[in-house]
Amino acid sequence: MLAVTIPKTMAFSNGMKLLDMMPLGYNAEYVKTLLTTLGADGRAIYLFQQIPIDMIYPFLFAFSYCLTMGYFLKKLNKFDTALFYLCLLAPIAGIADYLENIGIIVMLNSFPDISQTLVSTTSNFSLIKSMSTTIFFIALIIILIVLGINTLRKKTF
Repeated sequence: MLAVTIPKTMAFSNGMKLLDMMPLGYNAEYVKTLLTTLGADGRAIYLFQQIPIDMIYPFLFAFSYCLTMGYFLKKLNKFDTALFYLCLLAPIAGIADYLENIGIIVMLNSFPDISQTLVSTTSNFSLIKSMSTTIFFIALIIILIVLGINTLRKKTF
């Protein structure tokens, strides 16, 4: 996506970011400007090339990172604690990403008649996706640091 379909779509955007690349969300004015700027060809690439590939990524992210978090929690003997709920952050991000993609599909198909409610809802899913992803990676880094410290302590004694 980062090497092919996103640059291919952005070639039509005059430097505007695509909606799924905006972690802080967007408003109706931005969406209408972006979709107008993309033109029919850019919207078609977004809808038929970028989005279909982006429908694979959320599952892979949710599945692999949920298992990764569980693995490291198990290594710390913390899997059976409330920290287990950290494993749910990746699936939450994946579900939000799917809902964001569905919202973008609806906007692309209904352009130029895009409702404020649709934009707000889709933008909120973008925010949920980015927040849960960020929290996940911060938690994972902290867990890896703790695991590293524990491993070093065991080797020193």
